[in-house]
Amino acid sequence: MNTRPVWLSLGVVATLAAILVAQAPETNQSGKAMVEAARHFQMALTPEQWKQCWFAFDDVERLNWHFIPRERKGLPLRDLEGPALTAAHAFIRSGLSEAGYEQALNVMSLEEVLYLLEGGEREYRRERRHPGKYYLSVFGEPSLSGTWGWRLEGHHLSLNFTIQDGRVVSSTPEFFGANPARVDAGPGRAIRVLAKEEDAARALLKLCDAEQRALAWISRQAPDEVPGAGTPQPVVGPPVGLPASRMSAAQRELLQELLAEYLRNVPADVAEARRRAINSAGVDNIYFAWWGEAEPNQRHHYRIQGPTFVIEYNNTQNEANHIHSMWRNLGGDFHLPAT
Repeated sequence: MNTRPVWLSLGVVATLAAILVAQAPETNQSGKAMVEAARHFQMALTPEQWKQCWFAFDDVERLNWHFIPRERKGLPLRDLEGPALTAAHAFIRSGLSEAGYEQALNVMSLEEVLYLLEGGEREYRRERRHPGKYYLSVFGEPSLSGTWGWRLEGHHLSLNFTIQDGRVVSSTPEFFGANPARVDAGPGRAIRVLAKEEDAARALLKLCDAEQRALAWISRQAPDEVPGAGTPQPVVGPPVGLPASRMSAAQRELLQELLAEYLRNVPADVAEARRRAINSAGVDNIYFAWWGEAEPNQRHHYRIQGPTFVIEYNNTQNEANHIHSMWRNLGGDFHLPAT
């Protein structure tokens, strides 16, 4: 992934944006991969299975996203085996980088931890918590012409893609969560999912001087949830917090690292398209805001908002061991106009 600094003057940004357009990977590379993977997935399924996961592109189900444990439509991974399961994972990988695919698997695996930790009858717990209870849905006909989309969704994971004429035109809403975010695996050992997303943001806050903190630290009371959970379009007002234009070089570098953590989940060409949009809109116009306490294991929430995107991160449940994080497109999710 390209991690070159983007903290440049507007004139240099404009020049760099033109260079990046010329040098960036073909923007339809991932779209073609998704079409091919979707077709292979369809061929690996029975007609009944394909019927279960297929919807018309304009079906209202396409916008019916959420990350809570609930009843879902689509085809669950736990109902697949052999070539069909292999094809399903190849389909999932077409929408993610290697790092993003690993992150998705980590999120799914935490369902097994919850199955062991939660009370109740075993059958009830297994039905509610299962690492295969993640559903694939296809909207429209996978093709290099026309428009179609697909979704992978389950507890704490929602990945939504729209492809038009073989090109990915939307990759949001994108949601990754973790509960428990930290799993004690023995003395001196801990498994942490979404760790860098938490640590880099806290480090950025701690680099703030008193004047910067007055801008960045909105409140010691953290909101209970990310705003716009399950809504078709982002729910956000004007940006608040500390603008990148008032950050030091070290803070800008940390902000860049934090953005890179989110960008690395998607394929390189999708990440590059997001990065180009960020640069073109002006990195100085990105704001960082924090709610809650600054120390680990305390309720906290942060937002990174630029002209083209917003990242929301919340860690307030389960004694700050339960993370919700999402990337949304302020121009409109699902390749639809923002409202």
